[in-house]
Amino acid sequence: MADPPGCCRPCATCLLCLYSCQWITAKKEKRRGLRTTKCDWSWFFFLFCVFLFTMVWLYIAIIILNDFHNFNEFIFKQQKLWLDWSLVLLIATAVLITYSAVLLVLALCLQLCGQPLKLHWLHKILLIITALVVAAAFTGLGIKWAEEWRSARISLQATGPFLHIGIVGGMTLLSWPLASVIYRTHNTGLKVFLLLAYSAAMIALYLAPLGITSPCIMEENQLPPKPALVGHRGAPMLAPENTLMSLRKAVDCDVQVFETDVMVSADGVPFLMHDEKLTRTTNVQTVFPERATLNSTAFNWTDLQQLNAGSWFLERRPFPSVQSLSHGDRMQATRQKIPSLEQVLDAAKESNISIMFDLRPENHSDYQSFVNATLEVILQSGIPLQQVLWLPDGFREQVKQQVPGVQQIYGRKRLQDEKEPLLHVNLPYQDMSSEEIKQYRQDNISVNLYVVNQPWLFSVLWCSGVSSVTTNACQVLKEMKRPIWLLPSSTYLMIWIVVDCVSFLMILWAFLLMKKCSQRRRTAESETDVLLTKINSLMQD
Repeated sequence: MADPPGCCRPCATCLLCLYSCQWITAKKEKRRGLRTTKCDWSWFFFLFCVFLFTMVWLYIAIIILNDFHNFNEFIFKQQKLWLDWSLVLLIATAVLITYSAVLLVLALCLQLCGQPLKLHWLHKILLIITALVVAAAFTGLGIKWAEEWRSARISLQATGPFLHIGIVGGMTLLSWPLASVIYRTHNTGLKVFLLLAYSAAMIALYLAPLGITSPCIMEENQLPPKPALVGHRGAPMLAPENTLMSLRKAVDCDVQVFETDVMVSADGVPFLMHDEKLTRTTNVQTVFPERATLNSTAFNWTDLQQLNAGSWFLERRPFPSVQSLSHGDRMQATRQKIPSLEQVLDAAKESNISIMFDLRPENHSDYQSFVNATLEVILQSGIPLQQVLWLPDGFREQVKQQVPGVQQIYGRKRLQDEKEPLLHVNLPYQDMSSEEIKQYRQDNISVNLYVVNQPWLFSVLWCSGVSSVTTNACQVLKEMKRPIWLLPSSTYLMIWIVVDCVSFLMILWAFLLMKKCSQRRRTAESETDVLLTKINSLMQD
């Protein structure tokens, strides 16, 4: 078997060594007995599938980064261990995809060089392990975090046009080794199968944009106003969550609403706290070690004021942005205390910012007294009632009667037989489609979606026409002047046609070039056989 043009023997030897994990010289006479068997082709197909599998997981991993802080909080509540697990996820995914990608590139290069695909048993074991790890990751995601599948569907609205271009490009490059296989094999059935399968895949890809929809495919003058920002527990990437410092940082980010969670102490003082226990965001284990596992509502206000609500932020660094804080901000964070609702309402009134909150825990036996204590503080604070956005469903009718000026925010979609029209809804971003958002906007219903941290997600919701988003990354979204991308439909149509035409021409070129190389190789082999025949005849004479 002669070497194809451009494939040197040392390169072929190195490729064989890396792929087969053994030193096989590339001299023709040494490898004449080595051929790619059906089993070898099966392992190559398995390698290709594992690579695609890990690529899909990489895409999912990048998408779920928007919500990964929730996963970190969940692990802390279960194991009392704080770690940014997103780094672990990305590093592990990068290792798996790099390994499978390198093996795939080696296999394709070997095929182009006309070398046998003899995958070493160690690579086979590692590929099986890679497939099992990724399968376990998908299974765990489906069981414990199923809503992220809806996030992935939403992400396709942001990435669909670009994924299409990337996949078309990858499949176009695949035409080179495919053409090499087709022109080398003498199995007609295999040739027909590969050509039909590849042609069907390319035709499907060329027509894929017919099924790609995105709210960001629109004219510039059709773009809705930028969504307002709601600070999730303030500005938790810049300051300890649910503190006065976090509120002030949120105001600096042009946030219009401060979203928080309210609990009521044992002596009836409403205060800000998200978790039922104090262990994650305070030093309760140091100050009250014997009471650290008690619920937040079991502490009186005097005890709560002894706790530090900011030092954990610098110790655990819940977000990478903590590392870039100034010395002044770090010092200020270490002095944060648990704020009362009264203090927060005064700060909100002074800053002219609205406040939206949940009242926790909803299943508490004294929940009605919590509602009464909270309403009393609101009325005594003197804050304009339209700046208060009420989220809790419990005793909502009582709240409407006692403080009719408070804005009622509903954590559900409107019903068919709605007794009174909904004016404001607050939902997870996975729960509303672009079509529903547009319909609510037409019906003058304000839609707030949470929690939106990544610019790609903010862009999709912006194009859909959402009224506001709750975010941890107010400092990032504040700087966005327009969505990441916005394409008129005519421009996208032109891109689609150009990409498909260029791809088709490159595939045609690849097959024609490989055909020419194949003919040249066969001519060389024929001349070699004639020369060997003459030599044998001379030696016999």
